Amino acid sequence: MSKLKIAIQKSGRLYEESLQLLKDCGIFVNNGKDQLKVSVDNFPMEIMYLRNSDIPQYLEDAVVDVAIVGENLLVEKQKNIEIVQKLGFSKCRVSLAIPKEVETNDIEYFQGKKIATSYPNTLKNFLQKNNILAEIHTISGSVEIAPNIGLADGICDIVSSGSTLFKNGLRETVTILKSEAVLAKTSKLDLEKSLILDKFLFRIKAVLKAKNSKYILMNVPTEKISEISAVLPVLKSPTVIPLAEKGWSSIHSVIDEERFWEVIDELKDKGAQDILIIPIDKMVI
Repeated sequence: MSKLKIAIQKSGRLYEESLQLLKDCGIFVNNGKDQLKVSVDNFPMEIMYLRNSDIPQYLEDAVVDVAIVGENLLVEKQKNIEIVQKLGFSKCRVSLAIPKEVETNDIEYFQGKKIATSYPNTLKNFLQKNNILAEIHTISGSVEIAPNIGLADGICDIVSSGSTLFKNGLRETVTILKSEAVLAKTSKLDLEKSLILDKFLFRIKAVLKAKNSKYILMNVPTEKISEISAVLPVLKSPTVIPLAEKGWSSIHSVIDEERFWEVIDELKDKGAQDILIIPIDKMVI
């Protein structure tokens, strides 16, 4: 039987979260410390631990079938690779930053300037689209020090919290690209492996849906069931259970995490009481 070969970072910010996603999907990974390839006992999958910058080429060449990788890296490497699922973690931005004493946020600041970056292709395409002529200095490692040592007037780099920029006397001005971890696949996937990928994606979506949802229980006046149910659109229909106290019922349903407090306020306004919120482990719809 074929096995789906998946690449993840062998170290770095995506490593731990990638392994956690596999665990949440019920895929148990044998100890892979200091190994290039490890097996999975309970799913037709092999895991390859690769250097982050090498993963796009491995995907394009079909050395691996799928990979958990930063969207920003795929954009930079410009390979023939398809993103099949955004994963919602390791979110960051590829942004322009300048010395904090420079007051303008206008992109025209970079006209004729020197910009240091580890993302030359992403930066070049952005500058061309905005008719900015600038000198690009491609460097690896600590891009943030470039303005301080006189190498550049600004930088283009990954930004998460912005703390590294702050420590180096820089501030973010223009966001070029918003990125997060994604599941990407090679264009050369055969039918058998495509079916395995479909099963893997089914598990991923169940995990992601659960993380973005909360199970909610509440007591409501029976006469308010229809009105309150309209506020809970996640499932086909909420579960309604009559209470021992006449005129009251218990409603069970699911709400979206991103609208959590907004929905809670609306439910309270409509008469809901004794509201309980419970995390969801998996959610299959």
